[in-house]
Amino acid sequence: MTTVDPGTPTWLRAHNDRTALRLLLEHGPLSRSRLGALSGLSKPTAGQMIARLERAGIIEPMGEVAATRGPNAVVYGVRRDVVTGVAVSILADTIEAVLTDPVDSDRPVVVLPVTDAARSPETDVNAAIDAACRAAGVDRSSVSVVAIGVQAAVDVAADELSFTDTLPGWPQSGARGRIEAATGMIVILDNDVNLAAVAERARGAMTDASGFTYLWLGDGLGVGLDIDGRIQRGAAGSAGEIGYLEVPRSAAALDPAAVDFTDLLGGPAVAALLGAPHLPLVEALRGADDGAWERIAERVGLLLAPVVSLFDPAAIVLGGPTGVAGGERLAALIQRRVDEGLYPRVDLRASRPHVAVRASATGDQSILLGARQLLVAHLRDRLETSIAI
Repeated sequence: MTTVDPGTPTWLRAHNDRTALRLLLEHGPLSRSRLGALSGLSKPTAGQMIARLERAGIIEPMGEVAATRGPNAVVYGVRRDVVTGVAVSILADTIEAVLTDPVDSDRPVVVLPVTDAARSPETDVNAAIDAACRAAGVDRSSVSVVAIGVQAAVDVAADELSFTDTLPGWPQSGARGRIEAATGMIVILDNDVNLAAVAERARGAMTDASGFTYLWLGDGLGVGLDIDGRIQRGAAGSAGEIGYLEVPRSAAALDPAAVDFTDLLGGPAVAALLGAPHLPLVEALRGADDGAWERIAERVGLLLAPVVSLFDPAAIVLGGPTGVAGGERLAALIQRRVDEGLYPRVDLRASRPHVAVRASATGDQSILLGARQLLVAHLRDRLETSIAI
């Protein structure tokens, strides 16, 4: 990429064009006069920025708005098809996918069943990309990046996965490289709970929070740690794998056979607690009554003790199938336990600041939404860097 000296006419033009692009992405389609007002530049300068961005194929006319005097004003917006990506969530029994563009347009989400056929990173992701493009009516050639959420710890630097119980056919090493080779695309691979935390920050209950801990309660358990808007993944991507932590001795009163927290609060344990051990977790949760949520909250209280001790969060968000099903009711039950004190030692309890327990506000496709947010940021950066400075 060619660079120029700051302050030169070429640099100023590129700087102004990037400013115009950011405003169009933030506010949506704008007229020349409105773009000038938002940027603080004159209408002629705004018109020149629009002309350059249109010639570059980044924006296009998107209609007209009535003017107070004279003819209607043309409004311009960022093109949705110039660069796109596909967000993918690889779940235990399904694959979810959706096409994403820099404007973050609403597109149809496709859900593909996971069959017993031979699986691999390439086949799973290629099928997801093709299905998302068909559903959106967009040619696959416009897709340049794919963001994938997996139920595994992801070591990005080493391209290694661990805890891959729900990913048959996926190797421990080299999954991202294989997808890149098969698709010719940039591949972003991340842990599912981390992506759910990204979604909560972008569109959920924590948009204005300085930081929070996201607690995933599902077939497996996990923690996403957000500090000042940045997800903490650990040295090898394994931060937050709390399901494998051994339970305290006090858990024996709830389940004497439980060894780790997954035994105590994972999907099979919760389904058995609800009297439906033969049902998948989501179906079993539909039959939960107030008494069942009390028992689940009691177990979550044990899990939160190490979370609060280690991370000292201002807020805890309950997500995953159990968290979403429990909603505000489960959050209130757990809040009461937190306020009563998670610790047996009075001195620690008295020194602990208030911790707010919140229900997730991103629904049952939070992983996909988090992958989509990563893609939107990536695609916007791609557009901006195409305007050379």
